[in-house]
Amino acid sequence: MLQPKRTKYRREQKNVMKGMAQRGNQLAFGSFGIKTLENCWLTAQQIEAARQAITRYMSREGQLWIRVFPVKPITKKPLDTRMGKGKGDVYAWVAPITPGRIIFEAEGVPLEIAKEAMRLGAQKLPVATKFVVRRDYTE
Repeated sequence: MLQPKRTKYRREQKNVMKGMAQRGNQLAFGSFGIKTLENCWLTAQQIEAARQAITRYMSREGQLWIRVFPVKPITKKPLDTRMGKGKGDVYAWVAPITPGRIIFEAEGVPLEIAKEAMRLGAQKLPVATKFVVRRDYTE
């Protein structure tokens, strides 16, 4: 699973996600990608599940880039625990996603294969997505 090697603080506040993505909102590496249309927290497990679905359909041809990384720790207190006694332990790492953010990019496969692979990967994600193609792409 993806998670940072080390962080400055073990636990973090929730914060508010608002507005469109200011960075990571255009294709930078590949010719095809999936772009989010909503706010969400993508967990490391969801990113990994989508990555596996995409690479399996592309039958390990071409190249795939993951453009997001889970850097935010999410804490949870155990069940049957009374209120108080501090913040809970970290149980997941998430990547905060705002609309317009590119999540995956692919290169080196035909358009039809890339489109279907990205569709299968998008099914694993809890957010509405859109398939995008590089503006200067020619078959």
